[in-house]
Amino acid sequence: NALHMFYFMHCRKVLLLWNDGRILQRSKRGWMWNQFFLLEEYTGNDNQYVGKLHSNMDRGDGNVKYILIGDGVGSLFLIDENSGDIHATKRLDREERAIYTLHAKVVDKRTNETLEADTEFNIKIHDINDNEPKFSKDLYFASVPEMSDVGTSVIQVTATDADDQTYGNSAKLVYSILQGQPYFSVDSDNGTIRTALPNMDRETKENYQVVIQAKDMAGQMGGLSGTTTVSITLSDENDSPPRFANRKRPSLFSSLLIYSAIGRIKANDADVGRNAEMQYSIVDRDGQDMFTIISDQNTQEGVIRVKKQLDYERQRTYSFKVEVTNTYLDPRFMYSPNPPFKDDAMVRVTIEDVDEPPVFSRNPYIIEVHEDTAAGSFVGVVSARDPDADNNPVKYSIDRHTDLERLFNIDSVNGTITTLKGLDREMSKWHNISVVATEISNPRQTTRVPVFIRVLDVNDNAPEFAMYYETFVCENVQPGQLIQTISAVDTDDPLVGHKFVFSISSSNPNFTIVDNEDNTARILTRRAGFSRREMNTYLLPVVISDNDYPIQSSTSTLTVNVCACDSRGNMQSCNTEALLSAGLSTGALVAILLCVIILLMIVVLFAALRRQQRKKEPLIISKEDVRDNVVSYNDEGGGEEDTQAFDIGTLRNPEVMDANKLRRDIIPEMLFPFQRTSPIKDNADVREFIHGRLHENDSDPTAPPYDSLATYAYEGSGSLAESLSSLESGCMEGDQEYDYLSNWGPPFKKLADMYIGKDTARET
Repeated sequence: NALHMFYFMHCRKVLLLWNDGRILQRSKRGWMWNQFFLLEEYTGNDNQYVGKLHSNMDRGDGNVKYILIGDGVGSLFLIDENSGDIHATKRLDREERAIYTLHAKVVDKRTNETLEADTEFNIKIHDINDNEPKFSKDLYFASVPEMSDVGTSVIQVTATDADDQTYGNSAKLVYSILQGQPYFSVDSDNGTIRTALPNMDRETKENYQVVIQAKDMAGQMGGLSGTTTVSITLSDENDSPPRFANRKRPSLFSSLLIYSAIGRIKANDADVGRNAEMQYSIVDRDGQDMFTIISDQNTQEGVIRVKKQLDYERQRTYSFKVEVTNTYLDPRFMYSPNPPFKDDAMVRVTIEDVDEPPVFSRNPYIIEVHEDTAAGSFVGVVSARDPDADNNPVKYSIDRHTDLERLFNIDSVNGTITTLKGLDREMSKWHNISVVATEISNPRQTTRVPVFIRVLDVNDNAPEFAMYYETFVCENVQPGQLIQTISAVDTDDPLVGHKFVFSISSSNPNFTIVDNEDNTARILTRRAGFSRREMNTYLLPVVISDNDYPIQSSTSTLTVNVCACDSRGNMQSCNTEALLSAGLSTGALVAILLCVIILLMIVVLFAALRRQQRKKEPLIISKEDVRDNVVSYNDEGGGEEDTQAFDIGTLRNPEVMDANKLRRDIIPEMLFPFQRTSPIKDNADVREFIHGRLHENDSDPTAPPYDSLATYAYEGSGSLAESLSSLESGCMEGDQEYDYLSNWGPPFKKLADMYIGKDTARET
């Protein structure tokens, strides 16, 4: 059994006759059993009928069910499960999708059993002409050379149609020109635009707007169309020659400066770009000698420049012809009936009379002078004149920025150059100075000229060794053996080249010299048996002379060291190492090193002792201690280090004392410190306390063994009456007796009267 599809399409061979008489032949198609056809863009109100499915298993009893599976089923395509009719629910667009692939299935309604295998079929959308042709651009740009031949291709524009290319004429396009005649035409089949008129001149009209139409249905009525615009520009060709607007150019005035521009001329060319580039030339012989002309590539003007110095006094006007041609010529237009591609014009140059600066007779000056020339000697002469008719006098001067050492001087009137100092060629071979000529009547008119002074060589330097030579001779050397080859240099520069002569004293018993006649010489030994212990160094004076006039010579000393060598003459050790090994042994070096170390240790210890002795205990340990101290610096024995400070509090309270305190200036030599006696408890007078302390110091074994002055003075120091202070006195004021005051003399009489009288009254 098979699932059959009805409503198939059978295509036969058909002959169609067009109106123009052409016959089109369509190919024959075979029977299509598995394909339905549906017209796109259906406009009916009902669903569009596609076709009907029918199976041999369907006996019309309603037990067969048709099922449709595939693209768009349920949304685009519906099937009647009982009859197998297929309908399209929506309007379809072939340009969106041209073929839909579906599968048909037949099942039993009661058992849901598949009665036949799935069958695949297609639904193809038939095309209608619903799309107009479209160009890829709305505006095209193109260019074509001017003066092109008829039929020259300009540009090809192509349109596309979304309709079916293989069915009918919906996508058959025909091109036509709507705007742009009679200048251009278009090929109806492929859209190629070509020129239609000859000799189109860009200088007459440059831009054209051409409108091209593409129409489907092979251009028949009812077909759809689209348009585009093509902007065509005529590109320039060199078909226009340059022309001067006025063949007689106005006069140009010279500025009298060589190579300066004195004027411009310009020709006109209707072409543009490269075709409008021009070159100018002077064709007259007279004009070519005095002037030159160049082309300005930016403005296409001819710039006239002065080639030689113009002289108003000699010739005031010049007339010459200038010719202009295109730089790039097109051979197609050179032989056209138009005038030749060049033009000419007359130019007249009028010379102005201006105040010109001085002119030197030469530029530059090259002068030679010998290096032995003394100061004030003649070097050379420079000369300048005023080129104007007035011929004003000029003065000369040297630009000192070019003669910083002030070696030269110039006469301001006649331009004579002389030397201010002696010249040395070995210091500088050339001196480049600038001489300035200035008009006396107009100092702003100046001209400078370079003067190159070459210092000629004089043989005033003696030759000498070319380098420092390290020469040695072996102890086992044989007579006549080469030990050194020497050469010489000379800072002088003779015309015929250097020729040096080498010699040594003929009485030298050790060495001899042989001149090689090529400015070198060989040093040879005259004997054998050299010994380092006898003499390790020989000084060999070598006399070197030149051959210039006057002959210069010098003596250079060659130092020859005696060395130990192997059998081949290779140096092994020289005199310095030998002396070291012979004179100083290892033990001697160690002894010297130990002595140096001991000396260093002694110096370090001495410095440490000096630093310890300089550390002294301050007299006043704390800045906050405000007690009264009596310090005496007038020791005659021990100096500053023997000075001690005494606390006045001890005088005020004799019981407070530091019995075990030692001297701070020395270290006690005894094993146990000296024990001082305790002060008298009932000491009633300071004088007794002081005498007691003096006794203790005199008997103190720790005191320095030299005279020392210890001062125990307190209030009233220096008075014959001793101190009147009662500080820390052991007696009450009432216990004091003042009779002794009357014995102190007239200065204390008033005081004695006051106290004696007071004491008497108290007793009364």
